[in-house]
Amino acid sequence: MKLITKQTYLVYWRHAMRYRAAFWIVAGSIALGSLIPIITALYYKRFFDVLAGGLGNPEAVTGTLVGIVLTVLLLNGVTWVAYRVATFVNNFFQPRVIADLTNSSFEYLHQHSYGFFINRFVGGLVRKVGRLTRAFEEISDAVYWNLLPMAVRIVAVLVVIFAHYPSLGYILLGWIVLYLGINYGLTLKKLKLDEAAAAADTRVTAYLADTITNQANLKVFTAEHYEEEGFRKHTHEQFRLAKKSWDFDAVIESVQAGFMFVLEFVMFYMAIKLWQQGKVSVGDFVLIQIYLVQLFDQLWGFGRVIRRMYRNLADAEEMVQILHTPHQVQDVPRATSLVVKHGEVEFRNVSFTYADARQIIRNFNLCVAAGEKVGLVGPSGAGKSTLAALVLRFFDLPEGVIYIDGQNIAEVTQESLRRQVSLVPQDPVLFHRSLMDNIRYGRREATEEEVQAAAKLAHCDEFIERLPQRYETYVGERGIKLSGGERQRVAIARAILKNAPILVLDEATSSLDSHTEAVIQDALSNLMREKTTIVIAHRLSTIMKMDRIIVVRDGAIHEIGTHAELLQKQGGLYQKLWELQAGGFLRA
Repeated sequence: MKLITKQTYLVYWRHAMRYRAAFWIVAGSIALGSLIPIITALYYKRFFDVLAGGLGNPEAVTGTLVGIVLTVLLLNGVTWVAYRVATFVNNFFQPRVIADLTNSSFEYLHQHSYGFFINRFVGGLVRKVGRLTRAFEEISDAVYWNLLPMAVRIVAVLVVIFAHYPSLGYILLGWIVLYLGINYGLTLKKLKLDEAAAAADTRVTAYLADTITNQANLKVFTAEHYEEEGFRKHTHEQFRLAKKSWDFDAVIESVQAGFMFVLEFVMFYMAIKLWQQGKVSVGDFVLIQIYLVQLFDQLWGFGRVIRRMYRNLADAEEMVQILHTPHQVQDVPRATSLVVKHGEVEFRNVSFTYADARQIIRNFNLCVAAGEKVGLVGPSGAGKSTLAALVLRFFDLPEGVIYIDGQNIAEVTQESLRRQVSLVPQDPVLFHRSLMDNIRYGRREATEEEVQAAAKLAHCDEFIERLPQRYETYVGERGIKLSGGERQRVAIARAILKNAPILVLDEATSSLDSHTEAVIQDALSNLMREKTTIVIAHRLSTIMKMDRIIVVRDGAIHEIGTHAELLQKQGGLYQKLWELQAGGFLRA
């Protein structure tokens, strides 16, 4: 068994054992409900034996027959109760474990670092969580309602058959071992065909999604017929592999049916021989037939149950791998809470490289004094946004240290660090919730009046007042119903409400028109007052009034100074950038 498969079973087992009483009640009830029909068959045997022996004197055996029927009725009642208990307890057990699995996945996922998420598709992660929980339901159903009853009935039937007719018992045992072995082998081969068919289905779905996403390109480049032909090739391959899988399924069922016909013939042929010897009665024939029908009913779907379990295990294992992936950024043992009294931020010998990528930050040294306003500028890819991410400890540093008020941020809790830093990102992503909820996310205990005051300072109220539901308006997934500038204003309002002592603005006005930017600059000025502020910008007009401007190039400090000082530096990078933005590019 693969390690990941064992881990999957362990994940399910640990969550199921939180409700061990319910787990065992369901298992015990189903086992009892599966065992009683085996016992009931013995009474049917006796019924027909009594009936056959009393044909000459019906009145003498009528009472006995009625007693047997009442006993069968009682046993059927116990079976009914057992399955009702199993059903209702399972109605608690499975949804409860599924909810716990979902909560565990949610908790563990969100403890992963920022870097974990930028390397994965959001939709893929959501789908993996759903597959993990759905697979638990499917696997537990298969174990409870298919494999457990099958095991109980096989063992019980073998015990009874061996006790009454040892020769038939050996035949039945050998047949069961051979049947399960061949069926299991064919199932594994069928599983490979199922996987190939599933992969073809995935390719069809991906092709369809890609063309729908790019439907405008299909029209602009008149490529409808070209894409239709490509899609037909994928669907033809899907058809070919699906037919191959289904044909093999039909072969398996044919083999199963043949095995069952042979067993039924051999068992009855041997029973006839025993009847000739006076060792088997009419009731024994009834008993054997009942047992064969019950076994065939349980064993017929064995291959499909196993294949379904394997498919569900494969689905679940994707999420289990994530649940066993160590978190890249973790609090150190006995981490303390960050206490910010002043707000000094110091980068000391900081170097950073993304996995399998070029070095982004090189031996970076900078001390931002408490309350100082510092601007970071430089070409795209210089590492400016990475520095902001490192302040929030979205990544651990391979080299160097970042201090806040002399405290190493790697030695404090992540929660306490991020509580002291406000971030306004370049491309704010909002929850599909109301505007009130999105702004209040900055300080979740804030009153409506405080939220509205922050929104007014960020000039959000200008567009919110025009909305029919105003602050209760839902913004759509990722804030899609708002423009880029409106989303940035919401992010600024959120930062104003949070009021953290350290503020990071990463292109916080890049999506605003010039008029709105000028208005919001006043709000940002109020927001930055008495706060240590790091402003990342491409538009130099937004950082002209900073206390210092740091020009970053290739992950290192290239120039430092005020706006006026840097403009005086002939041939400097900042001067070139300013000339381009101030009109030099147009003159050139």
